[in-house]
Parts: sequence; C-alpha cells; structure tokens
Amino acid sequence: MRFGIMTLDDFDVGGKTVLCRVDINQPINREKGTLRDTTRIKGCVPTVRELSDKGARVVLLAHQGSDIEYHNFFSTRPHAAVLSDFLARPVKFIDDVCGPAAREAISRLSDGEILLLDNVRYLGEEQTLFELNLGLSHEEQSKTLLVQTLAPLADLYVCDAFAAAHRNQPSLCGFEQLLPSAMGRLFEREYCEVSKLMEAPARPCLFILGGAKISDTFMMMETVLKNGTADAILTGGLVANVMLAATQKPVGSGSLALIRKSGHEKFLEAAETLCKNYPDKIVLPLDLAGSRNGLRIDYALSEVPEDLEALDIGQKTAEMYAGRIRDVATVFLNGPMGVFEQEETSLGTRTVMEALGNSKAYTVVGGGDSITALKRFDQTDRISYICTGGGALIRFLTGEELPVVKALRTAAERGLD
Repeated sequence: MRFGIMTLDDFDVGGKTVLCRVDINQPINREKGTLRDTTRIKGCVPTVRELSDKGARVVLLAHQGSDIEYHNFFSTRPHAAVLSDFLARPVKFIDDVCGPAAREAISRLSDGEILLLDNVRYLGEEQTLFELNLGLSHEEQSKTLLVQTLAPLADLYVCDAFAAAHRNQPSLCGFEQLLPSAMGRLFEREYCEVSKLMEAPARPCLFILGGAKISDTFMMMETVLKNGTADAILTGGLVANVMLAATQKPVGSGSLALIRKSGHEKFLEAAETLCKNYPDKIVLPLDLAGSRNGLRIDYALSEVPEDLEALDIGQKTAEMYAGRIRDVATVFLNGPMGVFEQEETSLGTRTVMEALGNSKAYTVVGGGDSITALKRFDQTDRISYICTGGGALIRFLTGEELPVVKALRTAAERGLD
C-alpha cells in the first residue's frame, strides 16, 4: 500500500478477472480511423503486461473523446491494435461496453488474455454532462448500469488512469465501492512524481503555465505560490492573455474577444488579485505576437495594435523565459506558449521547449498539448518526467483530493476493516 491506496503488490491476480480502467484517450484521424499519438497507450503498457504475465484475465475500460471539450467520440478499436503492438501479444476488442456481447467476451477469456471494451463514453452515465449535472456520489455511481453489470464478473478493479483522476464518473469511482481495488503502475508512478513536485522540489522551482484550458490553473497558482512550491511562475498562452488583461495591459480586441468567447472573463478578477499579491513571482510577457497574412509580427506591449489577437508570446519574452529556465533546479510546465501548430506562431513554444530540453534542471511536463509540442520540437527524450495527466495534474497541485484517489482510499480502508 502507498499513499493509503492498494497497489498491484497487494494482490495475487493469477486466474482472476481484473477490470482495469486506463486512460488511452488520444488525438484521432477520423477519416483514416487511426491515432495521431500513442503516448498514453504506451504509458499503460507496464500495468497491462504485468497483469497478463501474472495470469489475470484482463478487461480494459477506456474512453475516447469528450462531449464538451473535444467533440470527438470514437471507437477504441484502433487503440487495441496499437496496444497489441506495444505488448507484442494479442489484445482482443469488442464493440460493446457492458451489453450481452461484452459480457460473453469477458466470460470466454482465458488466463493472461486481454480484452479492450469499446468507448465507455458511449454510455450516457460516463459523459461529462451527466457528471456535472447529476453529481452522483461514489455510492450512487456503484448503482449505475456499467458498474452493476460488470462488477459481478470481476474479482478486482485496477485504476491506471491518473490522467482522468479528476473525473467523477462510474468507470473511475464506482467499482471501488463493490470490488477490491488497486492503483496500477502508471497511476502509482505519476502520483509519486507529482507528490515530489508538490512537497519537496529542488530549488529554485519554476512553474511555466500556458495553454487554453485554464479552468483550474488560477486556483493552482494560488496554492503553489501561497505554500511556496513555486518560486516563480512564467505565463503564456491564454493564461498570459487573461493576466495581462486583468492588469490593464493591452492585448488587443481579438484577444479580449477570445477570452469572452471561451467564458474566461470570470478569471479576470482572480488574475488581478494574484498579480497584486505576488508581483515578484508572477512573470508576464514583455511582448506578444500575432499573424497577418501568414506572417508573424511581434509587438512590444506599448505597441500592441487595437485589433490584435495574441497567438504567441513575443521573441523577447521567449528569450527571457529561456534564460530563467537555465537558472533553476526544477521546472514544471503545463500548456504551450501559443498556437504552436502554426509555424508563424510556434517560436515561443519552440524556444521554451528547447530550453527545457537543454536544461540541467529536473523537468516535469504535463498535459496533452504540452506532450504534442514536445514531440513536434523533438524534445520528448530530454525531459526528466512526462505526466500523462493535464487536468488531473493541475487539480492535484491545487491540494485537492482527486475523486479517484478518494475512491481508491475508501476501497483500501474497507479492505482493512
């Protein structure tokens, strides 16, 4: 047991049917039915291989896409093929989640065999809107169709989906109420790494926060600054635009329109408060970059045109950030500095990622867009630790107990009674 949670070391899984929830949610090429990235699939391989090697009958549950964030529901069929390649053994697939076909396929498994069920978010109870609108307790989640149908077929539940640990959904928090439960090896490793980052980072410790998904970022910033985890925070992406707007710095009407369109006006007050309370620790861009007719144009803040939509930090800011990275012992990054997918606005993200790759510091990078950027700029193998989680990682750094962690601890406590 670690962190009050059972691990695979606490169970003999030979001959047992194990429901294993993984997070293998990846960008999809819908036309070709293929995956654009395989990072998260690779991450769950150690757990799946260990369970199979020990003779477990492994049933994998996973989601692909979100009804709110990505609008990209898709079958997990291509994931099975990729996982099979990584494992060098067959991974069966069934285009069912918990219906008669899925139950039959589970019952036919032999020791060591692996079966991937289809996208759990094909079930309404697994969708984000269901989660947000109903807010079921973990006990109530144990009474949902998915859990009630599959739990009787299993001997053990394993959660290896740290990247989804901030979600409060039946496949993540319901099975722990009915089955002996453990965290998988990826979950265990990620929990250890982010705990170390939170509690005892080598100093100085620098946070770099960017990207467009900022719902939990401002709460996390308050936590890591207040408790001293972060010695300084560099800002980019939408985070920087919101901070600049909150402190009456010019960002252009295009940037302000994007802030309003994305519903992030509500963070302006929090951003203003953070800048007032931590003026020496929060670092804002010196310049911003936009794109006109496919060409990059950098503007000092004093020269920002009224209609600018800021798509990247400026070159001076990027160089300054790279210099800050060279002078610290720990760096945590979540989120790109701008729209790195377009060449003309990729300079900020490229410069920061290359500085991370060249740094002698202990470097931690989290979040799907950040991982994609690392790959684009060939820095993946030069980072100390890459966390598969984005939202879960940020939520963990706020100091909040994640729903899945709470469910797993509840199962451990029940097992010790």
